[in-house]
Amino acid sequence: MANFYTDNPDLRHHLTHPLMEKIVALKERDYTDAEKYDYAPLDYADAQDSYDKVLEIVGEICGDIIAPNAEDVDHQGPRVENGRVIYADKTQENLDACRKAGLMGMAMPRRYGGLNFPITPYIMAADIVSRADTGFENLWGLQDCAETIYEFANEEQKQKFIPRVCQGETMSMDLTEPDAGSDLQSVMLKATEQPDGTWLLNGVKRFITNGDSDIHLVLARSEAGTKDGRGLSMFIYDKRDGGVNVRRIENKMGIKGSPTCELTYKNAKAVLCGNRRMGLIKYVMALMNGARLGIAAQSVGVSELAYREALAYARDRKQFGKAIIEFPAVYEMLSVMKAKLDASRSLLYACARYVDIYKIYDDIAKERSLTPEERKESKYYSRLADALTPLAKGLGSEYCNQNAYDCIQIHGGSGFMKDYACERLYRDARITSIYEGTTQLQVVAAIRHVTTGTYLSLIREYEAEAVKPELQSLKDRLIAMTAVYAEAVDKVGSVEDTAYGDFMARRLVEMAGNIIMGHLLVLDANRTDSFTRSAEVYCNIAQAEVTKHSEFIKNFAPAEIAAYKVD
Repeated sequence: MANFYTDNPDLRHHLTHPLMEKIVALKERDYTDAEKYDYAPLDYADAQDSYDKVLEIVGEICGDIIAPNAEDVDHQGPRVENGRVIYADKTQENLDACRKAGLMGMAMPRRYGGLNFPITPYIMAADIVSRADTGFENLWGLQDCAETIYEFANEEQKQKFIPRVCQGETMSMDLTEPDAGSDLQSVMLKATEQPDGTWLLNGVKRFITNGDSDIHLVLARSEAGTKDGRGLSMFIYDKRDGGVNVRRIENKMGIKGSPTCELTYKNAKAVLCGNRRMGLIKYVMALMNGARLGIAAQSVGVSELAYREALAYARDRKQFGKAIIEFPAVYEMLSVMKAKLDASRSLLYACARYVDIYKIYDDIAKERSLTPEERKESKYYSRLADALTPLAKGLGSEYCNQNAYDCIQIHGGSGFMKDYACERLYRDARITSIYEGTTQLQVVAAIRHVTTGTYLSLIREYEAEAVKPELQSLKDRLIAMTAVYAEAVDKVGSVEDTAYGDFMARRLVEMAGNIIMGHLLVLDANRTDSFTRSAEVYCNIAQAEVTKHSEFIKNFAPAEIAAYKVD
């Protein structure tokens, strides 16, 4: 029997990071929940045992049910009947297994029926599920939308909706419209307030993942006559109330088990979530940050499967009298795939831990006033989470696509055939760098942390960490790369031309990301020797990339941008 958690010791390495002890103590309010719930942990060791047991269940279901079902789901896919989505048979089997195992609402508080897990082990579960079936992770992972209800809805709404998610009902976030893709300020779905305080929604949404879900978070225009983000509010729509139908399911390249729907709203009854006018400005931003962390986890899961499929094939495939893994061209590709996988996973969990701390402090602040030291810590980790989220999503999804590409390359012609999982994997991977904000939009989100020095400050903190003598040479190389990065930032910043800064943004962001991931891998190797090889390989990759971008910036004149403009 396969278990996608226990067969991957790297996951346990990240779950037991030293910062987790602080995170768990905060999440469990110094373990006082044990006085109210007999299944709440008594201490850190007890909490870790609980995470272990649940993740083992996730790993078992993924290995024995979800992964074996993936091919059938990809072939059958969902369909629409009378305005409703009918899942593929095996998708329904996957959902039933997750519901019976109590794997919904993992991060929700116990008082609403959840497991009260920190975000880090929840994201780890998403990593595991994505390895089993990338498309199914979209259905299972949308439980994260309940976090928005928990953070911003009133208590009556929390009591009504969150327990239903914990019991296994599905969610969706209905944001995109035919004329409002990345530009959500253009959303025009109309929300009209009724005398009883409810709202009626009318219009069309498009590209909605799991669009026939039980509970929807909907971005709609509540303020008549407005055309920007200040006129948008967030609403909760309950499928039981009717008024929303599925017009069609998109015929996609990949993640075929996840229905991507076009929805029509006709006097659909909904309730306001939080305050009017804050839908885009506050609530969608929080929702999207959570979604982007989820896609980063999805990307890592795809990278994991790509590496494993490529490695297994390279070991078995014989050419010219020996296994192809013995050829330098192949084993180099495999070592680079592993380094990119390990680097993106290290970045993912560093980001998840930072998100955990600031979100827990935000939650504690609803119960009591934070101390000055706690407020300072909360602000610090919030800034780091905001800085690393676009890196984890942007670079992680790019590495995921590269690993899927190389997986097929190692398979050769066989990889182009549907007989091997890598063909499906390649199609599934492509969306990760597009949805929940393209890689280009992640650069837009990340560049301010280049210009304000957030990344450089974080790198300096990593530099201050002591490492074993045998890792010092890698650390010294990263320090040298940082000097090159800082020089490039100064060079771009010295040019008073917005277009030039925008043109160079991607290069600066990638340089920062390369160095940060390099440091994270060195720190991982400092704790666990098995990461040393990936740290060495990745530092070679990072040095080549930093040098390439530095040379481009150094030798590029602002006037040369004109050559890149397409008429």
